[in-house]
Amino acid sequence: MTLEHLLKAIDPIEIVGPVNRQVTNLVSDSRKAAQGSVFVAVRGVNVDGHSFVESLAHRSLAAIVVETMPLQLDPTVTYVVVKNSAVALGCLASQWYDNPSRKLKLVGVTGTNGKTTTATLIYEMARLSGAKAGLLSTVCNYIETRAVPTNQTTPDPLTINRLLAEMVEEGCTYAAMEVSSHAADQHRIAGLTFAGGIFTNLTRDHLDYHKTFEAYLQAKKSFFDNLPAEAFAITNIDDKVGEVMLQNTAAARYTYSLRRPADFACRIIESRIDGTLLSLNGHEVNVMFTGRFNAYNLTAVYGTSLLLGWTVEEVLLNMSRLVPVSGRFQAFHSATGVTAVVDYAHTPDAVVNVISAIREIIGRDHKLITVVGAGGNRDKGKRPIMAREAASLSDMVVLTSDNPRFEKPEDILADMEAGLDTAELREVTTTIVDRRQAIDHAIRSAQPGDVVLIAGKGHEDYQEIEGVKHHFDDREVATEVLASL
Repeated sequence: MTLEHLLKAIDPIEIVGPVNRQVTNLVSDSRKAAQGSVFVAVRGVNVDGHSFVESLAHRSLAAIVVETMPLQLDPTVTYVVVKNSAVALGCLASQWYDNPSRKLKLVGVTGTNGKTTTATLIYEMARLSGAKAGLLSTVCNYIETRAVPTNQTTPDPLTINRLLAEMVEEGCTYAAMEVSSHAADQHRIAGLTFAGGIFTNLTRDHLDYHKTFEAYLQAKKSFFDNLPAEAFAITNIDDKVGEVMLQNTAAARYTYSLRRPADFACRIIESRIDGTLLSLNGHEVNVMFTGRFNAYNLTAVYGTSLLLGWTVEEVLLNMSRLVPVSGRFQAFHSATGVTAVVDYAHTPDAVVNVISAIREIIGRDHKLITVVGAGGNRDKGKRPIMAREAASLSDMVVLTSDNPRFEKPEDILADMEAGLDTAELREVTTTIVDRRQAIDHAIRSAQPGDVVLIAGKGHEDYQEIEGVKHHFDDREVATEVLASL
């Protein structure tokens, strides 16, 4: 590709040097910059790419994209000045991979909770309809049936477009992706063309990064602000900011709700530990999902599926065939009648939602035991809140280590215990630092008919301690202990 063709994707402020040269690679990592590369200097959270610009002299790069022109220019390099290099990177990445998002019906899902489930189920609905589809999610990326491991909810722009291009090459016509607040704030989705966007809900999370709830809200809202007029935007109007999300969008607006009239309205008819009978716009369907929070996710999937063009009959049939996402309200049973539920709930609201779903099913006839912790080097303010919510809604709580990262687990647990009063600490709560021992204790404390909720890690198969990921899977541990009862 020529530099001139690549630069058609952006509106440069200034160009110094020729544009009629061949480009061999597009990078934002200076270590990968080589002969013929275009290097985009992005101001990141920890590193500013501009600090590497002058060190790239004499590498025979095709061009360097910057926000501010360096003092020393390499006469063999073309310099391109832009207003925002992060936005430019997204647009250039789309151009470099021949704008793959324009060749797909790409649906983005944003919100605090429910992104993974909703995005994954849209991907599954497309495949159940007979189409080929792709998925970008927290658990795993998929190009049709090929799994591509991930370590980010939303990858960087180059990775996103490379994966989308591979989806197009594979024959995919649909794609679903999670859009995190970090990704929106850092413009990782710049340059993408979305067919639709979904808002799930907004509760406290990631304030270690965003600092304020308002900044967190605006990051989510920016996704909808940038949707094109040809797209659709569907929002949960039962959430306090659901309508705010769509205030400035050019996309066609739709709503979904479990409480009031909406374009897509849902009512829970019957709840079980292994599924729910729903009424969606008056049509009944049995689904293999449990909990009010999952009813919201499924209503969003129902509405989105219709907006993507599938018939009501086809949508209802395929919804009845959907299975829960790994580590999201995943139930395991013992021969003695004890049930363990593994869920990714790692925010106060998510913990409340999952506990409430279980309590609605088992009532007060059986005990609900919750195992919960909090991640290290993340929002400390939610720790006491999570502990307080778990203790107030459960018959027994076991506080334990999650992913301590570079913090001491004991310090994290002390922060959680600070949210509990003396009675809760003495009568309801047990603190066991070792997560395996905590799960074992909780399950062995249960009687037939009781449910043990193991919250926080869900699909994760590791525990991160001092920067090292050690194999640990809540699902494996729960299965082992249940089998030994």
